[in-house]
Amino acid sequence: MKKVFLILLVALSTGVFAQNTDKEDLDVIQGLYGKSKKELAVAYMAIPEAQGAAFWKIYDEFEAERKALGKAKVAIINDYATNYANLTDESADKIAKAGLKNNMDYQKLFSKYYDKYKKAVGAVTAAKIIQFENYMQTTVQSEIQNSIPFIGEMEATKTN
Repeated sequence: MKKVFLILLVALSTGVFAQNTDKEDLDVIQGLYGKSKKELAVAYMAIPEAQGAAFWKIYDEFEAERKALGKAKVAIINDYATNYANLTDESADKIAKAGLKNNMDYQKLFSKYYDKYKKAVGAVTAAKIIQFENYMQTTVQSEIQNSIPFIGEMEATKTN
């Protein structure tokens, strides 16, 4: 499947890939689980009604910031797709640094919101939502990683 994707990527240029990566992380989750991320969070978290208003308010704030990071991640992937065939030291450095910063920004976001959740609903529930978010992020990252070629992968498939 990855080879088919690589062939399509080369044959149709980066436009097709860019269109595919414009989907939100939520579309990946919807496709994998058949439910929206919030539906999964509601089912997993099982927040008592007494804490629900405070928890879901914080969750919605978190999601707004997380979506902005997701859009930045898509921009990085699109940059990679655009530059993949002619990757230089400069473009690779720019893309790698942007990806590393994006990953650190996710971790900072988790830390920031862990403290907010903990204050509102306690450490156990706060840890539970962070664990859920880490799982979701890892799942999405895995799907993305499986659909984009490694640096030099296309050249290697040409010789096989």
